[in-house]
Parts: sequence; structure tokens; C-alpha cells
Amino acid sequence: MFKALLSLFKKSDTMPPQSVRKPPTPKSKPKVAPTRIGELGEHKINIQLDQLPKECKSLSDLLLPSPKSRTGYAQIDHIVISPYCLFVIETKNYNGEIKGGRTDQQWSVSNRYKMYNPLKQNYGHIKAIESLIQGVAAVKFISMVSFTMRCRFSIDPELRKIYSDELVVYDVELSEFISRKLLSLKTGTSEPPISAAQAQTIYDHLVQANITDAEIRKLHVQRIKQKTEKHL
Repeated sequence: MFKALLSLFKKSDTMPPQSVRKPPTPKSKPKVAPTRIGELGEHKINIQLDQLPKECKSLSDLLLPSPKSRTGYAQIDHIVISPYCLFVIETKNYNGEIKGGRTDQQWSVSNRYKMYNPLKQNYGHIKAIESLIQGVAAVKFISMVSFTMRCRFSIDPELRKIYSDELVVYDVELSEFISRKLLSLKTGTSEPPISAAQAQTIYDHLVQANITDAEIRKLHVQRIKQKTEKHL
């Protein structure tokens, strides 16, 4: 009897251990490269621009001569030409709390990073456009800065009011703000200050002035980076 029990223990020792199934490891969300984030942001802006009234014309990613700029050029994300004004739009892809006032030299992102006041940046863009379309029409400019929904605003509340000529908006509300601004400008105006022919002339002037040479664009970006690093 004892030998029989001993033989059973020996068999159990030689049996291969049962494999234990490990719980599946949760799949981490794929990280999106910064360049891809930028592309997605611009795609959302383009969707917004497509929703604008038919009488509006839009241009994107312009590099225009700007003698007063330190680099010699002004890189403008988007321009919307309407019968009542020109919207000059600067897009930002930050993540966090945006703090800043209309006249501040710098704005902050979550109290960790500094950026040049985007309204002042856009003012330089507007001056570059003005120099190229002088004599075409008496143009009113609306400066707009668009942030993604990954941000929250702690800014001058006037910059969110539709009567302001300087507006800070989220990318998903860009077309709404432009449409509301156009409605406010139409009020009390019998005829739009910019005719269809003048709008087309402005459009043509900007297209002709746009610099598409890849080397010049690359050099402009490098100079911007060097300028930014000096101020860090």
C-alpha cells in the first residue's frame, strides 16, 4: 500500500505544470506626434472655414514680405476676405490654461511656458497685409486667435465679446464668431464697403505676394526659432 502511494506522488512530481493564463495587458493609447497634432488642428480650422458664407474667400499658410519684421517675412495661418472686413487668424496648438491681456507683451500657458502675445503677433501680420493691398479698398481688419479645446481661457473678457475687433476663440467656434461678427457689421450698413471686384483684387494680390519657395520658408522658420530661444 505504501509503495502504491509513493508511486502516485512521483507521478504528480513529474507531471508538467499547468500553464497559467496572464490577464491581457491593457493597450496604451497611441501617442500622436506633434506634427500630426498640428495637421489635425489645421484640418479642424479648414472645416470651419468651409462653413463660412459664400461671399467669403479664404487663404491659408501665407508667407508675405514684411520689411518691419526681424525675419523679413510674416507667416499668416489664415485670412478670410469678406465684403465687410478681413479676418486675420493666428492658430495655436497649446494645451493648458491661457493667461494674458490685450496689452501684455507675453502670455503664459499653465504658468509654465511663455509665448509672445498672439494679438501683437497678429498686428504685425495685419501691417504686412495692409502694405500689399494699399489703394484697393478701405479695409477693416479683425484680429482673431484660435486655440484648441485642450485650452481654457484666463484672458481679458473683452476678447470674447463680438463687438471687439480682437477676438480669442476656440477652433470649433471659429465660423460662428466670424458669422456673428459679419452680422454685427452689416447692421446699419446699406452697402458693404468691399465690393466683389475689390475682394477678388485683394485675393489676387495676396496670392501673387505669397512666397512658396521651400528654402525661404525653411530659413524663416529657423530665424523664428532662434529668436524664440534668445527670449527663453
